[in-house]
Amino acid sequence: MSDLEVRQLRYFVAVAEELHFGRAADRLGMAQPPLSRAIRELERQLGVQLFERTTRHVVLTPPGETLLRDARTALDAVAAAAERARHVDRPAPALRLALKADYDAGLLPQIVETYRLEEAAVRVEFMLGGRGEQVPALRQGRADVALIAAPFDARGLDIEPLLTEPRLVALAASDPLAAQATLCLADLAGRLLPDGAHADRDGLVPSSGTPRPVRDLAQIFNLIELGDSIWFPPTSVARRHTRPGIAYRPVTDLKPTTLAVAWPQNCHSPAVAAFVRAATAVAAATYPPESVPFAEPFTSTVHAETGELRSSVPLS
Repeated sequence: MSDLEVRQLRYFVAVAEELHFGRAADRLGMAQPPLSRAIRELERQLGVQLFERTTRHVVLTPPGETLLRDARTALDAVAAAAERARHVDRPAPALRLALKADYDAGLLPQIVETYRLEEAAVRVEFMLGGRGEQVPALRQGRADVALIAAPFDARGLDIEPLLTEPRLVALAASDPLAAQATLCLADLAGRLLPDGAHADRDGLVPSSGTPRPVRDLAQIFNLIELGDSIWFPPTSVARRHTRPGIAYRPVTDLKPTTLAVAWPQNCHSPAVAAFVRAATAVAAATYPPESVPFAEPFTSTVHAETGELRSSVPLS
């Protein structure tokens, strides 16, 4: 059997993700007949059937599911090799940090300040992105390290948890549910999160439909104030973004979230190691193991100036 080509893997991944040859061909910018021939040739080359095809649908077979997982890893590795080679050749070294805006539990300024005291520190280049963009940036070599809120696919990454904190529900202050001190997920049945996912699935299950193109906090807060959506921010995000039209309430059966620092496996960069040391030291000093940010109910108009971010709540 000859070696697989990157082109073959790209073709296969497109079909496997779209489960439709026409859409996959459009995505690849090619006609459908040559794509179909390429997939048949790949199956012949491997000696396995990758898809079950009928006139109504295309479904991955077990060998196809296995190849999809490994093909994604291989394509990420190819992209990462090229990107890291280009990065190394830059005249001024930099540590590329991927993160979602405000998803740092308020720790980032102190982490960066502590990191800059490290002997191996270099200039930090901030890569702000939407939810779910940090892991691909690491795998594809576009970022060196990331601050990420769990859960996420950790394949090929090393991870150091920094902080686990409760999440609240953010809803319009005029919403009838805001009159309750605490809620449960069942109370939120029928409500949607900003990305279109069902709220009673706790926000950790992606939407089955086309995600809404919501990227920043200003958009999210506007949707909440208008009563279009609710949201599950970590308590640290909620406390830093008090708004007159939004109420935050605890949800008794809502899973907490963990902020972690992540970087590619087999990374030997002294700058990355220094950043991880700084992040873990700052998190441990700011949020000792016996305490986490509190999750009491509040409405911005009432509690805009209250409290610090910690209380004696045992970690779960």
